[in-house]
Amino acid sequence: MAAGLSMWVRPEPFNFGALQIAPHPKLSMHYLKKVAVYAKTKKQSGYPRMSYNTWKYIACNKMGMKEEDAWLYFEGFDLLCEHSAEERLQLAEKFTDSRSQEETEKVKSQLSVSTLQFLLYLFVQQIYKISLRVSLVASGEEWPMRARSPDIEGRSSGVGAKSLDENAHLTFVLNNLNDILQLLVETDSYAGANDMLISIPAVEALGFLISGSLDRSRSLKQLVDIALMQHVQSKSGFSKISQTFSFRTFGSWLRSNLGNNPYGLSACITSGRRLSWPTSGGETSEREDSGSKRGRIATNAQYAPSGCKIVIISQVCKQTLAKCSKTLEDAAVKIHRCHFAYIYLLSPLRSVNIEKCRHSTIVLGAVQTTVHVNACEDVTLITPCRRLSVNASTLCTFHLLTSTRPLILGGNDTITLAPYHTFYAVLEEHMAKAGIAATPNLWDQPLCLGPDHQVGRPVWELMPTKEFFTFVIPYTMEGLTRETPGGLPTKYERALSQRERSIQSWQKTVKEAGLTSEQRKEFQSLVEAKFQAWLAESGHKRELDGLVTPSPSKSS
Repeated sequence: MAAGLSMWVRPEPFNFGALQIAPHPKLSMHYLKKVAVYAKTKKQSGYPRMSYNTWKYIACNKMGMKEEDAWLYFEGFDLLCEHSAEERLQLAEKFTDSRSQEETEKVKSQLSVSTLQFLLYLFVQQIYKISLRVSLVASGEEWPMRARSPDIEGRSSGVGAKSLDENAHLTFVLNNLNDILQLLVETDSYAGANDMLISIPAVEALGFLISGSLDRSRSLKQLVDIALMQHVQSKSGFSKISQTFSFRTFGSWLRSNLGNNPYGLSACITSGRRLSWPTSGGETSEREDSGSKRGRIATNAQYAPSGCKIVIISQVCKQTLAKCSKTLEDAAVKIHRCHFAYIYLLSPLRSVNIEKCRHSTIVLGAVQTTVHVNACEDVTLITPCRRLSVNASTLCTFHLLTSTRPLILGGNDTITLAPYHTFYAVLEEHMAKAGIAATPNLWDQPLCLGPDHQVGRPVWELMPTKEFFTFVIPYTMEGLTRETPGGLPTKYERALSQRERSIQSWQKTVKEAGLTSEQRKEFQSLVEAKFQAWLAESGHKRELDGLVTPSPSKSS
């Protein structure tokens, strides 16, 4: 490995691009090669950029997909592509203005994606392909098991480094590197009997999966730029004459240089900075006196370049955490093993992974890409985001403002979907930064994926209007947002108005009851006692106790 050179697998295509379900059977290498060949025959509509219409034809007519699945994959890849906030908002406006399915399809037909990168995205779906034989041979387990999450404290465990998701990503790429490169080669480009040629645009596309650096990971460098460096060309297999790379040499060079992600979770745990963000709660002092561990919060923001920032929040239990911070802006956030907690992250975020949390309420600012919820129980999530996916979770409620259909994957039970029902003063400013519009909002149109969804036995429901209340974010901030973006759906707005009228009627009844001063005091004491009892029984007393946390500041 050259001094200062490092390369690693980008986590985002795997964390938020690969769906945690067995991939469609036609997304195998055999069929993806056919897609590559067919796309190039379609010329401008298929290569170097593939239009949605071309992909829809391939997916539905050649691969046997449903149309909604074809759009799911196309849209899922586009979420990972770099678009300006203005471009995102303009597209949302076009979908909002569409008054029929035909008009919506016309908007979709105007979209296109990088053909080679899209093929890589489709191939990545194979990471969740279940193979009982491979699992038995490789690990001795009777059933395939997913790697456990890393320990925020960095303590060693029986599983070791292999428990990290990023390690699984690296292993997947190394094990499938030949197939990945074969998707990128020209069908008729042979350098000899045992070699093929890879074009410069193909190596550029591979940057979707692989990042690199030439200065010991202090700054990012595009893979194609590294491979074309004068002192690297002989090792990467680049020929100035043909302006191509040797398949064999380039593959060997990649394999020998790919290593651990210097901006991944494990690096953040070992080398990141611990954050002392204030938390509060009614039981904090009791927990600290008993020797219980405090919540762990860490980040790599002090050294990570743009696009690689991570914030990890783990084991915040029976406490309230509220933060609006530059450290959070455009960060990939992991919320891990938080129990009986109230977490407010009121900043524009890049992505959020919520894993193994229980009995908690999580309020997020605008999330530019995806919020993924995995293995959670009794979690209430409130967020505007571009996509929500839910896996192996139960008794969870999601108040959403999202321009894409929520994805309900496998292993879920008792999922409740509800409209986004809150705001804070700078919410609309944060949404504009993240490129998220108030409309369209597809919160009530989930897409159920995986084999365990049975007709007539849905694992999800829409929140009944009688259970719907608006949510007040209990912190004051300076800003212009004064109401929920996009408003509330009519039936929920109507239910709130009816409830307000009932309260006013009750107040009028009490006022006209003619109670004496003594009776009023007695009545007030009774109401307060009932209210305090309800606070204690419902768990809201602990939530109120936690609100002694200062208002979220824009500090680090």
